[in-house]
Formats: sequence, C-alpha cells, structure tokens
Amino acid sequence: MAFNKEITGYENEEEFASYLNGKQVGRVYPNFLELLYKLYGYLDYKDYIKCWVNKSKRKADIYIKINGYVRGVSIKKGIKNSVHIESIGTLISFFREIGIDEEIIKKYLYYQYADETMDGTGKTRISSSLYRENNQKDIDEINKALNDEKYINAFVNRFVLQGTKSEYEVDAIIYGVVEDFIWITKDEVYYIMRKYLKDERSSLHISLLTLQPMTRNLNYNPKYESCRSFIQVKWYNISDNIIEVMAFYRNK
Repeated sequence: MAFNKEITGYENEEEFASYLNGKQVGRVYPNFLELLYKLYGYLDYKDYIKCWVNKSKRKADIYIKINGYVRGVSIKKGIKNSVHIESIGTLISFFREIGIDEEIIKKYLYYQYADETMDGTGKTRISSSLYRENNQKDIDEINKALNDEKYINAFVNRFVLQGTKSEYEVDAIIYGVVEDFIWITKDEVYYIMRKYLKDERSSLHISLLTLQPMTRNLNYNPKYESCRSFIQVKWYNISDNIIEVMAFYRNK
C-alpha cells in the first residue's frame, strides 16, 4: 500500500524522528525539504535539524527544531484514520460553549447511545446503521447545525489541529512513512474542511470528519462499556484530500 508499511503508528513516529534528528537540511529527502521550506521559509542547506517524538498526549506526534524555532507535526498512516477521541461529556460542554442549540444536543446524545436515552441507561441498543435507518431526519438536523460555517474553525482546531490538551496547533500533518509520504499544512486543513463543509452525507459528520461513538457495545461486554461514553472523530479519506490540496490549492 502506498504511504504505508508494516509498523505501528508509534514506530512510525520514531522512524521520522530518528531520520531527521541530527541531519543537515540539505541531506534530507526532497519531500522533507519541501515541507521544511513550507514550515520555516528560507533555510540554509547547512542548518542542522533536531527532531524528537512527543511523549505526551497532544496532536503533535513529533517536534522539529531548526535555528531555535520549533514546529509540531502530526503523523498518520494506513486507513480509517482516527484524529480525535474525547468523552461525550466534554464534547457536550464544548457544544454549549460555542452555542449549539439544546435540541440538537439532545438529538446528538440519543445518537451517541442509540438506546432511546440520553445517558446510556436504555435496555435495548441498536447498531449505527439501524439507528440511521430509523432516525435519518434527526441526523440530518444535527449535521445541518454542526456544519455551520461559524463553527468550522472551532471544530477543526479541537478535532484535528490542537485538541483539548495543548496550547498550540500543529503546523502540519504528514500522511505516510519516511520513505513515502505526503503532507498538509494547518492552513490547508482549514481550506479543505471549509471546501467540503456543505457536502451532504447520511453519516453524522462535520465536513470531511465523521463523528461516532468509540463503540456501541451491542454485546454488553463490561470491558468496553465505558467506551460508549467517548466519541471518536475519523478522517477517512485523508490521503485523497491531501493529494487534492497538493494538486489545486498549492498551485493557486
């Protein structure tokens, strides 16, 4: 598979940091050189790079430091990329903070648990596909409310670029492995998310991002019960979207 190989995400981050750390700018692969110029502007080929893996839970997986300036980079690989996880409680608080209507919040909670309650205490749970089949009108209403242009920057910041645990946005996202990758800057992320903000889909989404429970735990396994109260945000076609940005946005 392009942009991929059989290593874990953490091993992939380590490989990026190991490859870059201690190198001079002029001795990196051409795709790295293009990215570094985008992040830093002018660089001398003799400038040295420091790079390390971020050990804390932040959006940045690695940090790159050149001439005293640090840039944070998120790294993705494979398919069905998860970009964010948080509790339904903190997400609902965020919805209220930015002004999402209470009726939409109620509908979202019914969607989250899919057991006819807003707190997960219902006796009968149903799958995502069955819930959509029975409640597509409610999902459409949620989508219409969340995909309002006035909220998109806040959602992109929280779900993709900064999260809830950092003071800073990441400067770029790399998709792939050291030998074969593509990349997108934070400004380009905002651009592509705004471009697809009004796209209609049956799934619950914000632009290109799909929002879903970590699990509905339909078999009532106690091991996964707590995961019902967490949401997961996925960017399913991230590689296609980055390629689109490369082909059109950067050529403007």
